[in-house]
Amino acid sequence: MRRILTLAAAAMWACTAAWACTSIIVGKNASADGSVMCTYNADSFGTFRNLTYLPAGRHAKGEMRQIIDRDSRVHHGEIPEAEETYSVIGNINEWQVTIGETTYGGRPELKDTTGLIDYGTLMDLALQRAKTAREAIQVMTTLAEKYGYCSTGEVFSICDPNEAWIMEMVGCGAGSKAVAWVAVRIPDDAVCAHANQSRIRTFNQKDKKNVLFSKNCITFARQKGWFSGKDADFSFYDAYAVDNFRARRICEARVWSVFRRYEEGFGEKYLPFILGNDLSTPPMPLWIVPNRKLTVADVQEALRDHYEGTPLDMTNDPGQGLYESPYRPTPLYYEVDGKSYFNERPIATQQTAFTWIAQMRSWLPRQVGGLLWWGNDDGNMVAYTPIYCANTRQPKCYNTPGADCVTFSRDNAYWVCNWVANMVYPRYSLLFPSLKAVRDSLDNSYRAAQPAIEAQAVQLCRQNEQEAVRFLTDYSCRKGDEMIARWNQLAEYLIVKYNDMVVRTEENGKFKRTETGFKPIIEKPGIPFSTARRIAREAGDRLASPTE
Repeated sequence: MRRILTLAAAAMWACTAAWACTSIIVGKNASADGSVMCTYNADSFGTFRNLTYLPAGRHAKGEMRQIIDRDSRVHHGEIPEAEETYSVIGNINEWQVTIGETTYGGRPELKDTTGLIDYGTLMDLALQRAKTAREAIQVMTTLAEKYGYCSTGEVFSICDPNEAWIMEMVGCGAGSKAVAWVAVRIPDDAVCAHANQSRIRTFNQKDKKNVLFSKNCITFARQKGWFSGKDADFSFYDAYAVDNFRARRICEARVWSVFRRYEEGFGEKYLPFILGNDLSTPPMPLWIVPNRKLTVADVQEALRDHYEGTPLDMTNDPGQGLYESPYRPTPLYYEVDGKSYFNERPIATQQTAFTWIAQMRSWLPRQVGGLLWWGNDDGNMVAYTPIYCANTRQPKCYNTPGADCVTFSRDNAYWVCNWVANMVYPRYSLLFPSLKAVRDSLDNSYRAAQPAIEAQAVQLCRQNEQEAVRFLTDYSCRKGDEMIARWNQLAEYLIVKYNDMVVRTEENGKFKRTETGFKPIIEKPGIPFSTARRIAREAGDRLASPTE
């Protein structure tokens, strides 16, 4: 056990929490409909989080904002409240500004334990105080530089209807009350991604329009002895992150799996880099120009990825179990007979607490243009329901009274979606097709309804913005109610259909029975062929059946 903990600690050095998050950024000219898109898989074991709602407000001079750590819930202190704050639901505000993140950790000595503001609170503060992505960057960096930043190295996706940015930030050590940071605008025709590792290497320091960075970004690295070349050659990654096998295979591999979908030959070209065995191989670019315009459905599929069809495919080793599961238990690292081994870490993972895709659309009224497609569990195992940026309340299933991290509720999406997913994980190839059919049906129905719903909302905006907001809020809550009802139905269906590893047959939507009705009519699917073949090879004659 001590050895496993040591390996886990080493993994944290490379990419902080190897079980943490994934984010994708899509520029407005890289999307099929012209929307800027941003995603977030928030991966944290056991984390129970409602869809948050922060109402807009006006604040008197002297009013203070309490700083409570997003992850630990520890109270750090307080700062003056802004005169005006904007409403926020999830990670999008009423002006369509959206912020996601992944933690990369970096050099552990750079964490400022005396800083006041953690990464999660910094995101909320920016969403409450900014009308654009550029304003959000200014809010975040100004607050961090004034009050101190108490989290480790972080990569942020910061987007609005017109611009998409990636920003990296790290503290400057205990007691410093300082941060080093750089922000780069993603080209409108490009796709970017990050997954618990720094992505920004060299950057154009003369491009003031598309590149922003702290005054100490380079000088602090020189002072610490981490950089000694010409300013133009400075790499944020090389100065403030750690490059090793784990950083590439556990973290950067997820970025690779996004990019390989959208650029011919990318997977083969950068496979040596993400395998992590040779650290001299050229790194991946910060962004790519995709070979097609991306839809919400395309991005959903990327968030549901398990390296299918690649050399990292998770269904071709004994870890898949009997039913070809692309999921693995933690810890990621383990030891057998004195030798260290690891599990692949894909984008879709069982520890996802919530997942979303944000659309920001400049041509629509802002109340309609900002749309958060939200799911409260593993992105592969949920349908993404629509939540509009101006909503004034959450669907009950995403904000359920009485439900928490150890209190189950059939009214709560986190628990019901986990209930279903945890039936599917160990019998994946057998049960997943039934889940996928329901998931895709809901996803398709939401997308099909969107044009008519939004046309009505736009018309209402012209007449009365408050009526439009009420209409969209009611619609989002209704979709949440329908989703949770359908998922409860799915849970019951799965336990009946696949009970005891057999399959109850159906006809016209009803389970079939024997003539007397006493027993169901069942099929015995047995072990999937690929698994059976592996068992036969490994067991040899021990399980060979004699010819009757």
